[in-house]
Amino acid sequence: MTEANAAYAFRVIDLKQLSDPAYRAGMERKGADPALVDQVLDLSARHREMQLSVEELRNRSNTVSKEIGKSSPEERPAKIEAAGVVKAELTEAEAVYGALDAELKAAALQLPLPAHESVPDGGEDDGTVIVTIGGTPAAPPMDHADFGRHIGWVNNELGAEVSGSRFAYITGAAVQIEFALVQWALGKLVARGFNPVVPPVLVREQMMIDAGFFPTDQNQVYGMPEDDLYLVGTAEVPLAGMHRKDRLDLDKLPLRYAGFSSCFRREAGTYGKDTRGIFRVHQFDKVEMFIWSPPEKSWDEHELLLEIEREILDELGLPYRVVNIAAGDLGNAAAKKYDCEVWLPSEGAYREVTSCSNYLDYSARRLDTRVKTESGSEFVHTLNGTAIPVARMLVFLMEHYQQADGSFSVPEVLRPFCGINTVPAPA
Repeated sequence: MTEANAAYAFRVIDLKQLSDPAYRAGMERKGADPALVDQVLDLSARHREMQLSVEELRNRSNTVSKEIGKSSPEERPAKIEAAGVVKAELTEAEAVYGALDAELKAAALQLPLPAHESVPDGGEDDGTVIVTIGGTPAAPPMDHADFGRHIGWVNNELGAEVSGSRFAYITGAAVQIEFALVQWALGKLVARGFNPVVPPVLVREQMMIDAGFFPTDQNQVYGMPEDDLYLVGTAEVPLAGMHRKDRLDLDKLPLRYAGFSSCFRREAGTYGKDTRGIFRVHQFDKVEMFIWSPPEKSWDEHELLLEIEREILDELGLPYRVVNIAAGDLGNAAAKKYDCEVWLPSEGAYREVTSCSNYLDYSARRLDTRVKTESGSEFVHTLNGTAIPVARMLVFLMEHYQQADGSFSVPEVLRPFCGINTVPAPA
């Protein structure tokens, strides 16, 4: 690893905070291994010691090399021999230093951002319900999978034949409704000051690392290592790359982006789960919100993301609840996350449709994106949230807007964007 990469490893972590018991406790609430924290602290101390040794040997090597040129013919053989000894010591020290760099980087990248104090303890089932909107309607005549097949919108069998399990063809009016969802959501976001973006969906490995997805979520990503390219599971990744290594102006923050992209996920670890319909698929389209915020305003921006997600669900007329996700169920990058869960009548349960997270400076450290403030140069804060996960949103609409006669009533807010009021039942 080069010295630049070593600097990267130290940028990823804040050693002062890492030594703070409260900071460590926030990590451990998320399941961080205390031994890993100790390992990083130990590696960083050894790294600094080795760095000093390497610098001292380089200075000695330069001095001895200069002495060769100034020496007499009689002195030169001894000087050359001395330079060779120093060079050998330097080569050995640089090898040890490089190995420490690599080990430190690998360990530092595994450390999570501590959970915020407002996040409840516990795991997947321990989130706190903040608010519940709407009732819990009974199951319709058909669940989303049967209705999609009945009305001719979803063909899982053909998708599986062509591409494998968890792929589907979406056809007919469903496509028009999907694009209506995207156009409606983008218009709403632009009106709130978000800049629309269609980003690349293939990114380099370093971008996956900098966005906070590698190494912890690498098993969820489709990759082409021979090209050093990976398919993104969310537009959040390339949106994060828009200001990589930038120095942003405080008076221009927050910067808000709305990215539309296709997304790809392996869904590793979900074998046998949500196999019907298009609730959990390998390929889907999504409108994602991404914000670069001044550090002191990021919690306000987090509430803004939640406000927009709730506004979308309110205007679609879907019953939902908001959950403050428990510490043990947070990803490495999030200090806090809200999930919006919509009632899925066929399951008699709330299921996640959107989420929004505050990453604080976790990603910005990796990205080396800063802002100049009165306190000096600081890392910005980054936040992300889903506006419309198209396929999954269609799942909820198919259950809540199917009619007793087998037809589908398009939500009113989408009708101007697709030109359809009702999709009749098949003859």
